[in-house]
Amino acid sequence: MDIEPVDPAPVRAFPRASLRQRWTDLTFVHWAVAPELVAPLLPAGTRPDTLDGAAHVGLVGFRMVGLGLGRGPGVPYLGTFWETNVRLYSVDDAGRRAVVFRSLDASRLVPVLVARASLRLPYLWSRMRLDRDGDTLTYRCRRRWPGPAGAASRLVVRVGDPIADPTPLEHFLTARWGLHTRAYGRTLHLPNWHPRWPLHRAELLSLNDELVAAAGLPAPAEPPVSVLYSPGVPVVFGLPTVTRRPG
Repeated sequence: MDIEPVDPAPVRAFPRASLRQRWTDLTFVHWAVAPELVAPLLPAGTRPDTLDGAAHVGLVGFRMVGLGLGRGPGVPYLGTFWETNVRLYSVDDAGRRAVVFRSLDASRLVPVLVARASLRLPYLWSRMRLDRDGDTLTYRCRRRWPGPAGAASRLVVRVGDPIADPTPLEHFLTARWGLHTRAYGRTLHLPNWHPRWPLHRAELLSLNDELVAAAGLPAPAEPPVSVLYSPGVPVVFGLPTVTRRPG
C-alpha cells in the first residue's frame, strides 16, 4: 500500500464543496503516544499514522466561523461557535492520511445534534470562551452534554513568531486533508481543503485538561512535543466516501 505524502499545500482534490467554514485562532498541542494505545480507538479499515514510530494525540482549540452548506452563506448565529477537539491520526487501506476525532466540544447545541446524527461525529455541547491578553490566549471549556458532564479544559499559550519553514513533525500534525469516522456501520472518509497553514511558534504556559482522558486516552504525563498557533484559514469539505463496507 502506498501512503500519500504529507503535503502542506495540495491541489484541491474534489470539485464540489458540501460544507464551507473558516477556522480562526487555532492552538494545536500534541503529545507522542505509542501506536498500540491508539489503534483500538480508530475506525475499522484504518490504522495509526506514525512519524518515526510514534503516534500522536492532539488537543486543538479554535473558533468556527460562518459554517454553511455548499456555496451558500454561513448560517447566522448557529454557524459560528467555539470548538475544542481531541484527535488522533489515521491512514486507511487506500493510503489516505486523515484525522480521527475522539471528541469535539462545541458551544452551539444545534450543530452538535446535526453532526452527531449525520456523520456520527462525537460532538458534545460545552461552555467555551477564549480570552486574549496581548499575545497570551486562554481557552476554557466545560462540558454540558452528553458527558461526562463537567469535564473541563483550561489551556493558556503565548503566541510567538511566524514559522517560515515548518519541521516535518509540524507538517505531519497539521497538513491533514480529511477525516475518518464510523457512521451507521461504515467507515467514511470526508475530504477537506484549505490554503497552506500560516503557523506560529507558541509556548504552553498552563494546561489543566480532562478532555484527553475523557476521550479514552491516557492523560498526558510528559510535556507536549509540539505547540503551535495559527490565525486561521478558510476551509471547504467534499462529500464522504466509504472506506470499508460492512462485513
